[in-house]
Amino acid sequence: MVAVRRSTVIDAPISAVWDVLRDFNGHESWHPAVRRSDLEDGRRTDQIGAVRNFSLESGDRIRERLLSLSDKDKRLRYCIVDADVPLQNYVAEIALKPVTDGNRTFWSWTSTFGTPTGRENELAKLVAEGVYEAGFDAVRQRVERVGRPAAPAIRNGASLPGTAMVIDRHGGPEELHARPVEAPPPGPGQVRLRQTAIGVNFIDVYCRSGYFDLLKPPGAPGMEAAGVVESIGPDVRHLKPGQRVGYACPPVGAYASVRTMDARLVFPLPDFLDDRQAAAILLKGISAEFLLHRVHPVREDETVLVYAPAGGVGQLLCRWANRLGATVIGATSSEDKARIARAAGAHHVILPGRDSLEKQVRDLTQGRGADVIYDAVGRDTFDHSVAALANCGHLVSFGQASGDIGPRDIGALASRSVTLSRPNYGHYTDTPQKLSAITGRLFDALRNGILRVDIGRTLPLSAAATAHRALEDRETTGATILIPDDLYEKG
Repeated sequence: MVAVRRSTVIDAPISAVWDVLRDFNGHESWHPAVRRSDLEDGRRTDQIGAVRNFSLESGDRIRERLLSLSDKDKRLRYCIVDADVPLQNYVAEIALKPVTDGNRTFWSWTSTFGTPTGRENELAKLVAEGVYEAGFDAVRQRVERVGRPAAPAIRNGASLPGTAMVIDRHGGPEELHARPVEAPPPGPGQVRLRQTAIGVNFIDVYCRSGYFDLLKPPGAPGMEAAGVVESIGPDVRHLKPGQRVGYACPPVGAYASVRTMDARLVFPLPDFLDDRQAAAILLKGISAEFLLHRVHPVREDETVLVYAPAGGVGQLLCRWANRLGATVIGATSSEDKARIARAAGAHHVILPGRDSLEKQVRDLTQGRGADVIYDAVGRDTFDHSVAALANCGHLVSFGQASGDIGPRDIGALASRSVTLSRPNYGHYTDTPQKLSAITGRLFDALRNGILRVDIGRTLPLSAAATAHRALEDRETTGATILIPDDLYEKG
């Protein structure tokens, strides 16, 4: 199935936009692709089950049925009954939400459908651009033409108000607290975002605690979010207002409902990935990509050991390494997490027991050891990891959930020609070119079903401290995301 998602912000009250869209047979008066439309069987234009029979300017004919319509939620769903255009099992939804400042309207238009083999990209582009983007522009012009436009959300030169979770000093989760913030107008090369979903990662804990020198209080942690472009500054060519976008990069500051930042590393999201999925996968998926394909390119004849295989990055490493043909061993703390690891692609799972981790690894590999170990735990596991490596093995130490590994004598690694890597996320994602190559492979893996998004927990932004406690206590499976409180309350 193909999934298409587009969204925009209309400078008009939600009631004005809804008046246009709720008329299920009214699209002939505003959509440029529709030549003529008639309702069948004398149904009302807002009656559930009504079928509109219309012709396109191209000459094609389409029949669509209204499946649901809610004046309260400003939402409608419809499907194609039959059509000359080969969109199979097409189901679409239009949803509006108010943008509180400036009395504007956020409009999302989504659909899923099947296509003949080989025509997926062609028909996805037809729907996204020829139907949705053209429809956005047409409704925008119609609302302005009938004299019901709203004032812009913000005056030229004015800041956009919002809320952020900030710390005034380094410390525990209790240091996180809500504070009103403002996103200034974007300057040259900048973009201003209304954020809809924010990812929670262990690097946020390191920033909050002061272990990583990336956040100088007062300020907000967070390196990953998805949202909508509110406005762009001069010299920004790859983004436009109303576009769905994401990022997973420094500087920190993602724990906020609005943000102005450098546009270079902000990128459009593919239609098949919604905002919450994007916030759950971007940083973790980018990390998995460079760990498996750049820090240590995994080969199909290798044995890979993954710590924390039930976590967000861990599940991606297991699933992707498995698809690359490697034998995957997970190391975790409970049978519940072991089941998750096996479902994610781990061929074997090691649990704490009478035998040490290194002995269990060698028993599983006929005494050879692991070719590469992805260790996100740090201090508690480092020595065990070194002991579990095969000759010429590669230890990739990319996290310190249990603390810093401290000073080590690397001379001991020579006994088996072991290689040690300590990759820095920022060094792999600091240019648009690097990021484009990584996200291209990541999006392909998601689109083709090699990877999938696993959201373990969704919390309001104001509960960021709760999210951090669960992460530090290793209580989480899958990804945790935060939703700005006003959006969280609306579901």
